Amino acid sequence: MIEVTDIWKRYKHKSVLEGVSFSAAPGECVGIAGGNGCGKTTLFSVLSGTVRADKGSMKYQGQEILGSRRILSDCIAYVPQENPLMEELSAKDNLRLYYRGDKKKMEEDLDHGTAAMLGIGDFLGTDVGRLSGGMKKRLSIACALSNHAPVLIMDEPGAALDLICKEEIRNYLVKYMAAGGTVLLASHELEELSLCSKLYVLNHGKLEQAPTGLSAGELVSRFEK
Repeated sequence: MIEVTDIWKRYKHKSVLEGVSFSAAPGECVGIAGGNGCGKTTLFSVLSGTVRADKGSMKYQGQEILGSRRILSDCIAYVPQENPLMEELSAKDNLRLYYRGDKKKMEEDLDHGTAAMLGIGDFLGTDVGRLSGGMKKRLSIACALSNHAPVLIMDEPGAALDLICKEEIRNYLVKYMAAGGTVLLASHELEELSLCSKLYVLNHGKLEQAPTGLSAGELVSRFEK
C-alpha cells in the first residue's frame, strides 16, 4: 500500500498543491485528471523525488519514503511525459545508461523480463532519434522499471502516440498490475483512465475523488468546480 498524505507545494506566490492525499493498493491503478497546468506533473515530480514538497508524507508499506532518494529509487519508477532518453544513442545504449543492475541482469530482462514484454529487442540497435514515439515510450518504461519497482508513475503515457502504441502500453500496464504492481496515472484519455479503480480530479491545488466511468463531458465539467 502507498499512502500519500497532505502534500503541499508552492512556487513563489502560487500554490500548486494544497493538502493532496490519496492511497493506492497493490494491483490498483489510480488516475489523476485535470486541466492543463493544474499541477499533475508537479505532483508526480514530488512523488518521484525530482521535486521537493514543502510539506507532506508518502509511505510505502508503512515506511516513510518521501525525501529519501535511495528508498524512493527502489520503490518508484517514474516515466515523465517528456522523453528523457539520449537521442544520439542506440536503444541498447540508453538501456545500459539507465539500467539498475549488471549486464547479466539486463540481458535476462531483454530475454524474458519487462524489456522483453515491451518488445525492446526489436529495435535495440536503432538510434533513439530514429525511433517512433511509441518505441521511445516503451523504452522509457523499460529503463524506469529496471529497478523492478512496485509502483509505476506515468505522466500522460499515451500523449502523441498512435492507437496501436497506446494499446500496447495499456496491455503492459494490465500485466504489471496483475503481477501486483501499483500504477499512478495522469491522463486526459478516457481509454487510459478506464484502467483506474480510483479517479481523482486535481483542481486549484486540491484533489477530489470522482466516479470512474465518466464521459468526457462529465469529466471536463469537474475541472473548474
